[in-house]
Amino acid sequence: MTQELYIGVMSGTSLDGVDCALVAFENDNIKLINHDVFAMPLTLKQDVLAICIGQTTTLKAVGELDRKLGYLFADAVKQLLAKNNLSAQNITAIGNHGQTVFHQPTGESPFTMQIGDANIIACQTGITTIADFRRKDMALGGQGAPLVPAFHSVVFSAQQSTCIVLNIGGIANISVLRKDQAVIGYDTGPGNMLMDAWIEKKQGKKYDKDAAFAKTGNLNKQLLKLLLTEAYFSLPAPKSTGRELFNLPWLETKLTLLSEVISAQDVQATLAVYTATSIANEITKFKQGCQPELLVCGGGAHNPLLMNTLKTLLPEWDIKLTNEKGIDCDYMEAIAFAWLAQRRVHNLPSNLPEVTGASKRASLGVIYPAD
Repeated sequence: MTQELYIGVMSGTSLDGVDCALVAFENDNIKLINHDVFAMPLTLKQDVLAICIGQTTTLKAVGELDRKLGYLFADAVKQLLAKNNLSAQNITAIGNHGQTVFHQPTGESPFTMQIGDANIIACQTGITTIADFRRKDMALGGQGAPLVPAFHSVVFSAQQSTCIVLNIGGIANISVLRKDQAVIGYDTGPGNMLMDAWIEKKQGKKYDKDAAFAKTGNLNKQLLKLLLTEAYFSLPAPKSTGRELFNLPWLETKLTLLSEVISAQDVQATLAVYTATSIANEITKFKQGCQPELLVCGGGAHNPLLMNTLKTLLPEWDIKLTNEKGIDCDYMEAIAFAWLAQRRVHNLPSNLPEVTGASKRASLGVIYPAD
């Protein structure tokens, strides 16, 4: 196979920006050529937040946001092309995750909704765009998430000891890789989402850089214990979650159940420990061999308090960033959606039924031609 270039576009639950990855595929080789992040305007972020935790909205508001996000994603791609002196003709396809505004994988009418009009992306960039990756898996009885474990199983080989890839985005998810065993993957619970929501409410910041605010507080054991009673943690896999559950109103409701009012700093510190604990509780279930390895990616990999807490809770695990294995920890998911697009173009299966719960493997994504 001759080399093909794809662009992966990822806008996650953290809403901090649009990650773009320029990825080369040649035979079995996958190489990140360059990457970029395109800031999400504050007004657009607020518009997304206004509809994604169950508030009343209108079809008009959803439709307008779908269009605005389409132009945002197209602008992000065009910026990446310009920085690399590339034209549309150099790119085989764009893999666009879209912006999740609601994810309801269980119940009487399971559905997931990612918006950002792919027709606009294809027309504005002149590049065939692949989008709507999750709903085919759901049509096959799966949860439509997580999809990245399939990519992890390709780029990280299973060894004698367990290897777990941990992505800490807005939500945290794990991919469990063990030799001669099926891949296991699911959302463990909150990643950066609650920490980001709290610091924004209390200090107007997008995130707690270097855990500076959290470090001024102390762990509140009563709050930690209360948060860990969330029913999601006792559900069996396959399972996935999002902002529909773990959001600021959810946290504020929990705080009202405490016997005392605690400081904002103590809440921030406790949220970091809570996130790490909910992750570690899952990881310990899969320890196999004498040298288990935990590879971390996503924005949470840069939170020193979160990382140090994980190391304390998982002393027998070799914890490192995916960078040490050749995959940039900040662009793992964007690379994965370039891979998903490449699989769709060649009509190759890209889901793992053992992870999502789908009835069979399928080539995910809908193709929006550039012309």
